[in-house]
Amino acid sequence: MKLKALTLPISLSLFSLLSIACPAQAEPDAPYGLLCELLRDPGQALITDSNPEFSWIVNDKRRNACQTAFHILVASSYDNIQKDRGNMWDSGKTSSDRSINIEYRGKPLESYTNYWWKVKTWDIFGKPGPFSKPQAFITGNFQQLKRKWPAESKWIQMENGGWFLENRQKASFHEIPPEKITQNSESDYFVDFGKAAFTTLRVTLTSQIEGNKVTVFLGERKTGNNRVHKKPGKTNIGFKKIEITLKKGKHSYTIELPRHISHYPNSQVLPEHILEVVPYRYAEIVGSHSKIESGDIRQIALFYYFDDDASSFTSSNSNLNKVWELCKYTLKATPFLSLYADGNRERMPYEADAYIQQLGHYSVDREFSIGRYTHHFLIFNPAWPTEWHMHTVFMAWADYMHTGNTESIETFYDEIKKKTLTALAREDGLISTKTGLVTKEFLKSLHYTGNQFADIVDWPPGSPPGEKNLPTYHGPSVNGERDGYVFRPINTVVNAFHYRSLVLMAEMAEAVGKSEDAKFFADRAAKVKDSFNRLLFDEKRGIYVDGVGTEHSTLHANMFPLAFGLVPEERIPTVVRYMKSKGMVCSVYGAQYFLEALYRAGESQYALDLMTSESVRSWMNMIRVGSTMTTEAWDERYKPNLTWNHAWGSAPANIIPGKLFGIEPIKPGFRKVRIKPQPGSLTSAEIKMPCIRGTIFCRWEKKSKHYLFEVTIPANTKAVIWLPSQSRENLKESGVKITKCEDIKVIGEKEGFVLCETGSGHYSFSKEFDPIQ
Repeated sequence: MKLKALTLPISLSLFSLLSIACPAQAEPDAPYGLLCELLRDPGQALITDSNPEFSWIVNDKRRNACQTAFHILVASSYDNIQKDRGNMWDSGKTSSDRSINIEYRGKPLESYTNYWWKVKTWDIFGKPGPFSKPQAFITGNFQQLKRKWPAESKWIQMENGGWFLENRQKASFHEIPPEKITQNSESDYFVDFGKAAFTTLRVTLTSQIEGNKVTVFLGERKTGNNRVHKKPGKTNIGFKKIEITLKKGKHSYTIELPRHISHYPNSQVLPEHILEVVPYRYAEIVGSHSKIESGDIRQIALFYYFDDDASSFTSSNSNLNKVWELCKYTLKATPFLSLYADGNRERMPYEADAYIQQLGHYSVDREFSIGRYTHHFLIFNPAWPTEWHMHTVFMAWADYMHTGNTESIETFYDEIKKKTLTALAREDGLISTKTGLVTKEFLKSLHYTGNQFADIVDWPPGSPPGEKNLPTYHGPSVNGERDGYVFRPINTVVNAFHYRSLVLMAEMAEAVGKSEDAKFFADRAAKVKDSFNRLLFDEKRGIYVDGVGTEHSTLHANMFPLAFGLVPEERIPTVVRYMKSKGMVCSVYGAQYFLEALYRAGESQYALDLMTSESVRSWMNMIRVGSTMTTEAWDERYKPNLTWNHAWGSAPANIIPGKLFGIEPIKPGFRKVRIKPQPGSLTSAEIKMPCIRGTIFCRWEKKSKHYLFEVTIPANTKAVIWLPSQSRENLKESGVKITKCEDIKVIGEKEGFVLCETGSGHYSFSKEFDPIQ
């Protein structure tokens, strides 16, 4: 991405200037949260962009804090950077409020070389803060290596023997002690590590003679008598049996598991220099004649770079708290391959799975590189479902809105726009995979090499009556997770996705200066919306049908159009009423869009009820059956071959911050953020959510005649805060009526909210006699 002219569009009132001048902080502190090419630890990766981009968090807690200038130093040695010598690049004081995606403009960097950089900033008064701590970064090969697909990231071994990944962080091993050890008999032990992880095992054992054998069972679930569950049946719930041959005396043994190879089209395999891992929580040691104590045994767990303190959540609903923790931990434990892949059975990236994981990962950690890399992988290594290809457009948009960086869109623009599937459109704009347009040339343009390109709607399908020879993934019911969806050539769900992909493609085209394309996609979206509502809506029942030529209607045919903004305002009540009558008759994947649709319609209480439900179709059921990560399906009765480590089930990780709290970027890179709380019956809740510019914090407390809503916005960011109230009267901030707060601008009233625009800093809003609805 080319660096645009560095200008400073700042206009603040005198009161606003004074409002940030407080004795507690007279100037900005040192920037922190440094990123190079979106990497948090670029000293543990290889950067192949010869002009990398730098980002940082402006460290200023005052209200309306805004950077007015920066100074970047890049040096070829730690000694130079410590002495403030930017011998590779010294930007000097550069007037700009930009704190993300600043392109390197120094002397040419060399391949496979260590560099250091740091930055300082100036505040609105022209006062500088100190330099940040230096950050190391390492360049890779700037020449075009032979790659299987554009932007492929390779493992590279350096001269010192260390291994590094190009343009993404690598996972590393962590020792996890047991939570509980139970001695089942004189020589049998059962160990509970508290949570499953992708891990191997290290155990210290003593033997009186050479050659004694000990059997180890590793598993994700247990039996009632403190044993590893050893009969997984059709499921892929983790279970392994290993035999250790002991040496005489006391020795430590690290289990070397056989390489896990899944025979799916894009399955990923750990490189030979990394020990193989399997998902397990429990270890059963059989035949050990030496006592096993806590210090003798460890999970050796493989985790991608993760900051546990980057996010937090708690509320007055204990179930919701448990669901949040389940989802957050899933997003920590599952990216061990340094890209998003579904459960342990396939270890293969899928677009829909990756998109939900991407949204969740953004919500719980300040991490961007793995989502971008997975997106690039999937552009050139797509899966078979029609809607999955359009998820590629969704991933590009999510990347752009969370990073503010257009480099990925610019590089792969032509590939991304093909994923809208506009080539399958007929005259009225609607698309179909059944009209002869899915040719070899079309599939080649999408880089799809399989023979199964087809609509999916949801997964898994059901079992037709009388059919006995079905694959193990089929659910036992006739309807499956598709609510009995009737597939037609013009498919309602597919065209809802098509509409949304066109809307997003128009925005991205505009962002990269392709105005003609932007108009084309916007016009096409309008045409699709008109045709969609004319041909796929049943006026008599007030709901959408599954496709042209059928009167059958499912949850899916209604929740996707509502989630994507296709439903006119006057139709929303009947669509919502129908959706609520169906309930959670979709998969854990479909739950993402069911919840999005409900919050769009203001149905916050019903959405909260679904997230905290204890029915079989719930996240609480995942916890109840014993999983510590989100599962591939609500229960094995719905998908017999499920895994217990599937991140596409982690929707609440992004729904809670993004919809329940309503924290969403409305300008790329969180330049401006909207906060629209819809708490339902929650009486209290607070969340800490990371973004590229820093941490956003929200807390509310609700009583029958009063609510308190606290918000903290990071520096260099503006916010539009939706305060639940029918009018601005009696709304206060820190005890002062908001109409008298000159650093808070009331910009309107809408949908039972008062909308206020603020700058950065901490705000404490309160309202009497009008509780949150």
